[in-house]
Amino acid sequence: MKMLQRIQPAGAWADLRYFFGQRRPHQWGFAALAVTLTAVTIWAFWHDSQFRKVYHRDIIYVQQWRRDRTDAEVIAQQRIDGPIEARQRAEREQADAARRAQFQQVKDRMDALHL
Repeated sequence: MKMLQRIQPAGAWADLRYFFGQRRPHQWGFAALAVTLTAVTIWAFWHDSQFRKVYHRDIIYVQQWRRDRTDAEVIAQQRIDGPIEARQRAEREQADAARRAQFQQVKDRMDALHL
């Protein structure tokens, strides 16, 4: 703590003024360049870390049904919707199989490279 007692703001300011008073003109230019490059680098990292989440609408449409519909109406609608859902499921499974095949090809190529 004795060392901290000897530190005085006025003395520190005088030392700083003396230090900067001894610099040559070209040293001032390089000092300004160093401070500018440092500030730009820090700003670039800060700017890159800031991002806004892109807003995507997520709209889900549902069918409205009457509360008093009969079981026959429900079964008739299921007969209509059943083949449509089965076709969509088959298309999804086919797309998933194609995607898995692509990944398997990439895996096989990677395995061949690491013999």
